[in-house]
Amino acid sequence: MLRSLGQRPVTGSDEDPRAVELKSAVSRLRRELAAHPAEFTDRAVAEDELAALAAMAVGGIPEVPRLRRSLLLIAGSIGSVSALAKGLADVRSAVELYGEPPRR
Repeated sequence: MLRSLGQRPVTGSDEDPRAVELKSAVSRLRRELAAHPAEFTDRAVAEDELAALAAMAVGGIPEVPRLRRSLLLIAGSIGSVSALAKGLADVRSAVELYGEPPRR
């Protein structure tokens, strides 16, 4: 995982390493969610918000409040599914690369 904002992607591209990390984490969680056999009420919400995160990662510099909103909706949707906890934590870590939440 790319942890430092100063690191460059291994591919040698000029792509933002935060976006690379976000796309990777979202992709993994989407695959895990698709493979998860259980149906739950808010599965569609999680799938929609993962798609939104993927689009934001591709579209340039995303709005941090929107990233965090999507993360909250995903966490609320699949937070009780323990099999998806690692993937969700990875997405959270990727979102946090864009900056700390504002202090109240």
